[in-house]
Amino acid sequence: MPSSADATHREQACTAAALRELLDLLAEDAPAEQFAGPAAAARAAGATSTELTAVDEATQTALRVRRTLNQHQRREAELTALFDTAGDLAALRDLDAVLRAIVHRAKLLLRTDVAYLSLNDPAAGDTYMRVTDGSVSAAFQNLRLGMGEGLGGLVAQTARPYATGDYEVDPRFQHTTPIDSAVLEEGLHAILGVPLRQGTHVIGVLYAADRTARAFTPDEGALLSSLADHAAIAIDSARRMEETRAALVDLNAASQTIRAHSEAMLRAEDAHDRLTDLVLRGGDFTEVATAIGALLRGGTLIHDADGTELARVDAAPRTPPAKAVAASRSSGRAVPLDGTWVCAVLAGPELLGSIALTDRSDLGEADRRLFERAGVVTALLLLLRRSAAEAEDRVRGELLGDLLSLSGTPGRLTARARRLDVDLAHPHSVFVAHSEAASRRLLLSSAARAARTRHGLSGLHHDHVVLVLPADDTGSRARALAAELGQAAGAPVTVGAAGPATGPAALAQAHAEALRCLSALRALGHTGQGADLPDLGFLGVLLGDDSSDGTSDGTNLDSYVRRTLGPVLDYDTKRGTELIHTLRAYFACGMSQSKAKDSLHVHVNTVVQRLDRIGHLLGPDWQSPEHALEIQLALRLHAYTGAGAD
Repeated sequence: MPSSADATHREQACTAAALRELLDLLAEDAPAEQFAGPAAAARAAGATSTELTAVDEATQTALRVRRTLNQHQRREAELTALFDTAGDLAALRDLDAVLRAIVHRAKLLLRTDVAYLSLNDPAAGDTYMRVTDGSVSAAFQNLRLGMGEGLGGLVAQTARPYATGDYEVDPRFQHTTPIDSAVLEEGLHAILGVPLRQGTHVIGVLYAADRTARAFTPDEGALLSSLADHAAIAIDSARRMEETRAALVDLNAASQTIRAHSEAMLRAEDAHDRLTDLVLRGGDFTEVATAIGALLRGGTLIHDADGTELARVDAAPRTPPAKAVAASRSSGRAVPLDGTWVCAVLAGPELLGSIALTDRSDLGEADRRLFERAGVVTALLLLLRRSAAEAEDRVRGELLGDLLSLSGTPGRLTARARRLDVDLAHPHSVFVAHSEAASRRLLLSSAARAARTRHGLSGLHHDHVVLVLPADDTGSRARALAAELGQAAGAPVTVGAAGPATGPAALAQAHAEALRCLSALRALGHTGQGADLPDLGFLGVLLGDDSSDGTSDGTNLDSYVRRTLGPVLDYDTKRGTELIHTLRAYFACGMSQSKAKDSLHVHVNTVVQRLDRIGHLLGPDWQSPEHALEIQLALRLHAYTGAGAD
């Protein structure tokens, strides 16, 4: 029979074996269900109640140790994950990558089937899915939740965490068809959502979810909240980095703009200095056009205000486009037109001319301003040329006054004219211009320009603009000059002419005749026309005025026509007859009725009837020599002036 000592020794050995096995299980991190094995083995070996009690107590202690170790391991894993997340934030390069890492760690640490993150959309007033991990439903991945809808919408609205063991049957949440359908398609039941905060402002929600119903512990909620804080920091850091990056981009763009502007300003100033120096050194328009073309890499044309070409370099001849010049003049900027840039050359509001730059349809802002600066320099050159021309015009005007007034000997006058490239030994014609609407200054400058181009003289003499030009066909030249001056002055210009004449004395006489011709033209109402006395026939001799100013009133002529032919004119107007035409034909045929009927292509009886009607209107003595002469003169005046018109 075993002794008491033997029994005690056996009990101790059994207990020691159970304890060793429990320690081995702890060391192997065995599942909790395996810790019941040592107690079962001792019971099977016939251990006493004392032994079984000791083994059970050791088993409970081992399980508590196991739980403590697991908690430490979980805490260590959580801290490691948080440290890793902080490291990701410190090396933040891609916001999406950081958010995916946070969501993935939430899924691993909470050991859930799915983890996801949504962000609020202030513009739409809802929250939308940004990152998912473990999701298989496309509808769930693209889900949008209104504020207060579902679990996530409630978290986003209240800024408080919410958890549910089974979302489908949880009545606390506002269920909607889109949300419930997406959750059902994903197969989720247990859901935990915590807010992403930036200060007091909620920007989104971080979730962990399982496809089986279960309860989330407070530790899991705290862990998910810590990860949500890291996600909020990542989003805020990314936003700030994006703002910084955008600011740097803007700063770099501004720096480049300033640098480009500075370079353009320096280039423009250098170009302006070069062009100005060229002008001040006496450069002509061709040199300026060449410099502009070299600076802007294009062909160049320069025209004056009348469209006359002053210079052309590497470009085909063309007239300045009036619409483009007008647009540039009104805007003060160069304007494009069919691959050509046009810049009006201005001196204040006055148009001096234009510049055209060809083959540069892509003219940038800097080059455009440089082109406009070239217009300023061209204006300076035109003003210098005009000043020189005005000085020369004054000299020519003084010579003209002395010549027409015969102030000085013919020899001295001829010598002075020769110094101005005017040879008075050759025939010249005299033209006197007058305009009621055009300004005297503009008409005088237009006449001076016409005289310079024709190697003649111009100026103001006895309050009239007078030109002395080399003679050819005086009448034709007068008509051409009236058109030219009228276009330049922008108003009708009447020109009386006389000549040709050679020498100062003959030119002074021609000037008096040109004045009489101007007087006749104005008396006849031929405003805006040009002629000499032979063009006017006996009317020029009859109507020419020897007065010094050449003025004449045409009112008396109208009255004479009305007084002489008024009844016939009125009869024709009221009845649409041709009695005036019959009168002209009758007198043109030598007062012969038979010849008049052939000229009018009517029967002689018709001529007789018309003459009878005329006799009734003009009186029975209308064919007397004296009365007939008055009627013929009135007919001629009526034909020239249109006096007594309907």
